[in-house]
Amino acid sequence: MNREETYSEEEVPMSIEQLELLLEAAGSLDDLLILPHNDPDPDAIAGAVGLRYLLAETLNLEGRIAFKGIIGRAENRALVRYLNHPLEPLSEMEISPTIPVALIDTQPGTGNNPWTPETDVAIVIDHHAWRKGSTVAKFIDVRPEVGAVATMLLGYLRAAGVELPTWLTTALFYGIKTDTRGLSREVSSTDAAAYFYLQPQIDVDALAEIERAQVPAAYFKTFATTLERTHVYGDTAIAYVGSMEYPDLAAEIADLLLRLERIEWVICLGVYQDTLLVAVRAPNQQKNAGALARTIVGQDGIAGGHNTMAGGQIPLLGENPETTIAQLTGRALKYLDIAPNTAGRSLI
Repeated sequence: MNREETYSEEEVPMSIEQLELLLEAAGSLDDLLILPHNDPDPDAIAGAVGLRYLLAETLNLEGRIAFKGIIGRAENRALVRYLNHPLEPLSEMEISPTIPVALIDTQPGTGNNPWTPETDVAIVIDHHAWRKGSTVAKFIDVRPEVGAVATMLLGYLRAAGVELPTWLTTALFYGIKTDTRGLSREVSSTDAAAYFYLQPQIDVDALAEIERAQVPAAYFKTFATTLERTHVYGDTAIAYVGSMEYPDLAAEIADLLLRLERIEWVICLGVYQDTLLVAVRAPNQQKNAGALARTIVGQDGIAGGHNTMAGGQIPLLGENPETTIAQLTGRALKYLDIAPNTAGRSLI
């Protein structure tokens, strides 16, 4: 039996009860601002456009999607172009206590979205660890056991019985594919069922163009410089990108370094504007990348994530990045029981 034939349409979960509660919470709204996490990735983008489409089809509620930060990765920009630019940059003036918001792939108080205590949170849909701040929302669906928020949105859409256009199936499929690394990390049976349900319905040519999005020569120069700055401590690789043109470059390089043989941990650090960003990767579910990221960041910033992938950020506030990186490296080595005076060997 082919892997694609393992899951029938009936086995793709439909979130009927959640859909009823969601429509009840959104039914009285005249406006809705949909906010994915800052610097949104494909899963957050797919979740946001999925929710907007669902509410438009079921309630005739035309929500707006806005984001804070930057869409910098070439593949992510290509996805947004394919979707005809459904997200608009968010200015601080656009968040008003009178406009209800939906937080997608994030929650109140995580620090990676524009939420403030004055924000009227109508909806929270997320697949990360539960945050008590989410109790302010009228509708809450937080499922840490699910690998992608796009999987959750597919459940709502199927429960609503709305027709799925190809652009939406492609976006949802790509969101699941990227967040679960092709069903190889943080994946549940629900994600697998959704993945294979969507696969026959996607725009294959468009997805290929998105995944092969072209990058400038400077991109490869940054990779080369980072590899020169990568040191290996036993089964741990720690890399420093330096100044980054977009914030998710550290995570992109961390994913690449995880392919290094005999490596069990990857920690990648880089500076974007006045913030030091940390990306942590591990190859299997037996690890706890989230715990390591929180240990590295400590009380200096915010961090979180799953077993195999996590991230954090620290405001530099004018401090020398090299000094801060040395402190964070020390915390990582201590957490991993590596002697602080251990000299890491250069990768190249």
